[in-house]
Amino acid sequence: MSITKHNWTKEEIIAIYTKPMMDLLYEAATIHREHHDPNVVQVSTLLSIKTGGCSEDCGYCPQAKRYHTSIKTNDLMTVSEVKEQAEQAKSSGSSRVCMGAAWRNVKDGAEFDQVLEMVRTINKMDMEVCCTLGMITENQAQRLAEAGLYAYNHNIDTSEEYYKEVISTRGFEDRLETINNVRKTNITVCSGGIIGMGESIEDRAGMLVALSTLDPQPESVPINALVPVEGTPLEGEKLVEIWEMIRMVATTRIVMPETQVRLSAGRINMSREGQAMCFLAGANSIFSGDKLLTTPNNDVNEDMKMFEILGLKNQQPFAKVYQRETVEAIDSKFAPLGEKPKWSRPGHTIERNVEATVKGK
Repeated sequence: MSITKHNWTKEEIIAIYTKPMMDLLYEAATIHREHHDPNVVQVSTLLSIKTGGCSEDCGYCPQAKRYHTSIKTNDLMTVSEVKEQAEQAKSSGSSRVCMGAAWRNVKDGAEFDQVLEMVRTINKMDMEVCCTLGMITENQAQRLAEAGLYAYNHNIDTSEEYYKEVISTRGFEDRLETINNVRKTNITVCSGGIIGMGESIEDRAGMLVALSTLDPQPESVPINALVPVEGTPLEGEKLVEIWEMIRMVATTRIVMPETQVRLSAGRINMSREGQAMCFLAGANSIFSGDKLLTTPNNDVNEDMKMFEILGLKNQQPFAKVYQRETVEAIDSKFAPLGEKPKWSRPGHTIERNVEATVKGK
């Protein structure tokens, strides 16, 4: 049985990533089978509950209001609308609903109260519920935990060094602080990143260093391949080759053996054979449904056909971590504090982000 290591170095991870492919696959598949059933894959549905209008300048994101994209904005969905979407997701085989709102950070008030009610509603449906809402304080994390939140997603995106080449409106340390706030509750952590943004292999290794040296390591790590969107600063980047994705998945599996590694954005550009190689390399979670927030994704029926061909089974909800109890709003021990934390705004200039902003006007 392999022992989880928390002091990986960048050099060690690069050495793993650059191994001969067959050796890398064999090692990753062996470790995967030590910790997981290789024929079980967790299926999640990602739902954009509030789309567009974000104040951030993330170079990959079509929801940033400063860029000119074809994304249609919408206000926060109602609880009943979210429940209907969750029912559809459950009937199609998803065990988790992940709700994303295009916010820089959570603010106490009516909208956050509405999100808390969404969490309560989905948890009562015996589904895992995840949120990605931007930066959150410890008190806000505690309120989400009371509502029954299973997981909080807060991707670190890339290495700390390359982060400054992608985003200028928030700092890398804010990502880590939010993860730390979540860790003070019983909520599991979901945090990963994106490859294909022009980063180096050293940056990919740096991202895995940041994640694998967390103790405990994230329970879920999404590996996204950039989907270039017209109007964003990264619109001209080339699609990630499947071999890069396989290497990234395999390396992630080796350095984080107990984590669920999720094939996320960009899967629509992968063949069944390519996805099968990723599952062999240690991926054991996917997002299913026609959209991932705003970018296209694989059809549910197509995914189920692939599962049938490969002999894969859907993971049942709460198979890894127990279901959280739902505490009703009236019984909450944590009141809104109206906090106004000073999340960082580095303010440096990223030329391609500036150019995309000017182009969008």
